[in-house]
Amino acid sequence: MNSITPAQLPDWLRQSSDPDAPEALPVVLDVREPWELQTASVKPDGFELRAMPMRTVPARLLELDRHQPIAVLCHHGGRSAQVVQFLEGNGFTHVVNIHGGIHAWSQERDPSVPVY
Repeated sequence: MNSITPAQLPDWLRQSSDPDAPEALPVVLDVREPWELQTASVKPDGFELRAMPMRTVPARLLELDRHQPIAVLCHHGGRSAQVVQFLEGNGFTHVVNIHGGIHAWSQERDPSVPVY
């Protein structure tokens, strides 16, 4: 499983973007629960932000494009790692875990994101 830190996200986004389809942005898939999203959320910047609680991912799998780059985000990185493994097992080829989750995001990328 590939992992990146929040600080590495801009480089990953540059490497993952398709110059032939600039409108097709990579996805940051936030798999936290709705109450967590209300507590703290990231601002899309060079990526499409999608919220899909971890427990709903299997039922909503067809909403995701197997060929679109996806970076998975949760609170600390545990749930997102499980989702990455699930996606890879279902044929997704360009998926990474955001190690440290939104907690690390607050420390490395955007201190305005609340820590909880």
